[in-house]
Amino acid sequence: MIRYNTMTGMLKKLLVVESPTKAKTIAKYLGKDFEVMATVGHLRDLPSSKMGVDLKTFEVDYQVEAKKKKVVSELIRAAKGADEILLATDPDREGEAIAWHVEWLMENDKKAKIDKKKISRISFHEITKEAVEEAMKERGVVDANLVDAQQGRRVLDRVVGYSLSPVLWKKVRRGLSAGRVQSVAVRLICEREVEISKFSKEAFFKVLAELKGKEVFAAELTKKDGKAVTTSNKIELFDGSYSYSSSIFMNKKEVENFVASLDKEFVVEKVESKERTRQSLPPFTTSKLQQAAARRMGWSGKQTMSVAQKLYEQGLITYHRTDSVFLSSKAINEFRDYIGATYGKDYVSEKVRVFKNNSKNAQEAHEAIRPSNIKNKGEKLDGREKKLYEMIWRRALSTQAAGARMKNTTVTLTNGKGTFRSSGVIMLFEGFLKISGEKHEDQLLPEMKVGDKIPSKKIWVEETETNPPPRYSDASLVSSLEKQGIGRPSTYAPIISTIQARQYVDKDEGKFKPTSLGIAVNSFLVKNFGEVMSLPFTANMEEDLDKVALGKSDWKKMMKKFWKEFEGIIKKVEKEAERVKVEVEKTGEKCPECKEGDLVIRLGRFGKFISCGRFPDCKYTAQYKEDAGFKCPDCGGEGVVKRTKTGRKFFGCGNWPKCKWAGWKKP
Repeated sequence: MIRYNTMTGMLKKLLVVESPTKAKTIAKYLGKDFEVMATVGHLRDLPSSKMGVDLKTFEVDYQVEAKKKKVVSELIRAAKGADEILLATDPDREGEAIAWHVEWLMENDKKAKIDKKKISRISFHEITKEAVEEAMKERGVVDANLVDAQQGRRVLDRVVGYSLSPVLWKKVRRGLSAGRVQSVAVRLICEREVEISKFSKEAFFKVLAELKGKEVFAAELTKKDGKAVTTSNKIELFDGSYSYSSSIFMNKKEVENFVASLDKEFVVEKVESKERTRQSLPPFTTSKLQQAAARRMGWSGKQTMSVAQKLYEQGLITYHRTDSVFLSSKAINEFRDYIGATYGKDYVSEKVRVFKNNSKNAQEAHEAIRPSNIKNKGEKLDGREKKLYEMIWRRALSTQAAGARMKNTTVTLTNGKGTFRSSGVIMLFEGFLKISGEKHEDQLLPEMKVGDKIPSKKIWVEETETNPPPRYSDASLVSSLEKQGIGRPSTYAPIISTIQARQYVDKDEGKFKPTSLGIAVNSFLVKNFGEVMSLPFTANMEEDLDKVALGKSDWKKMMKKFWKEFEGIIKKVEKEAERVKVEVEKTGEKCPECKEGDLVIRLGRFGKFISCGRFPDCKYTAQYKEDAGFKCPDCGGEGVVKRTKTGRKFFGCGNWPKCKWAGWKKP
């Protein structure tokens, strides 16, 4: 048990949180009559060895984990001697559920006999002295609706997982498991892989030119003989359409002949300029923070949330699990004052900028992710904490900065039978860009007028290929799940971590690719549980859980209705579904032990390994060394891909154990 006693006399008040770091931070703000204790996560949960749910009444068999029994006994002992007990767990469904379990344990301890009237629920979205003191004034009770929503999600996921897993054992492979939301994420990745495999690449030619004005600028051929050089094509994807362009040039010789016919000078045909003001983006929500960290720093959702948790517990940022873009009036005023004092009055937006939530499920009472104190620029932080804090600080502060004013210019130029276009920008006023640190990537154009003759520096042909739809990255997968209404702020990172740990998907160069196991499981689930694993069904279940959180629906009735249909499907699939074979890759070599079977690559608990194709008749196995495409920086041996016990990929030397080199990134 983590406890921080700030008192010198008799214990009067007990404040309970779930995190030791959070407890330590809050203890600094409280008086001597407080003791702060941490539950270190959940105290009661569903049992790990059985379903733990009565499928007729949906009563739940919660149990205290063995490792938490000491924590519970110390918590009860402290509560027994307290005049007042404050439950200050996180302000979301999970935090509300932890508070409810703590309250239940206290009320139902026969020896302690703790009076429920002594227990209050307080909530705050930032760990600052002011926020904690304000929360103390607004003491309430545990929100039963939020607790029910958490129970509904937990029970739904348990029922689906425990019902599907035995079916997968029988029809695919022993030891497999499935999840309601995770399986939909795997489906997205598998469907994308199918589209990639169906895509036919074509040669794609661009004609580019560098022109000499006051500044050198680039232009691209857009028309030949009055006809567009590129055509737009669309592919209808499982989760939306994807557009790509192709060229009218049939071969390289044709385009090279065209370039040879061009003059050295280009003539300006049209100049279009338009002033515009670009405004800053809203402050971060959980999903947008994960996407930004993935794009800028290559972080996984799990890494981002881990660092954000540390920042929150230190009292540096507001609560990091939120789908709201709302900012308090206090924060807005502080931001505006800071911008005026630091950058000048011109940099403060003329009107107060207020952001509205697009999501109908977003909770307006919650705030977006922002710094607790804008004057704290994170100088004392280092490493990942500093990087993420600075990103949050800049994004939040820039919301109240003036827009960036610029002049967008598009110039149309002619040369022979070709029409070229050049686009650029003239920056008039940086505005919020000075604070956000974003780089404006548009090129700067010189002043030009119709009829001007612009000499070329060079004209060339760039050959490339039409690209298939891209594989999902951490950022794009979270974005797609969010758009489809799948999952909630607290679930995105666990979803992605789970499908990797189960080896249903692999991550290569930051992109997700389904494994043979993932393809087999997805194929079986989509064929036999298509509706349950569909995007609309999963999104509707999320909406139903949100209704429970608002007190508009009963979670047990929801579960009874779901189970009535799902149970029938399970029985039918167990009886009628065909077994699915997990495809294995052959190495082209014969088994050195039995001399008969072909050696194949299989997926095991710790990744790929070599096995005899005649298994279980022949039990030969060997280590699989996956070539990583580089030489070991220490000994020059072949670099290989390896995995940790949790399934995370890293790189090592093929000469291990003679050479111990290893790293998370390719050298």
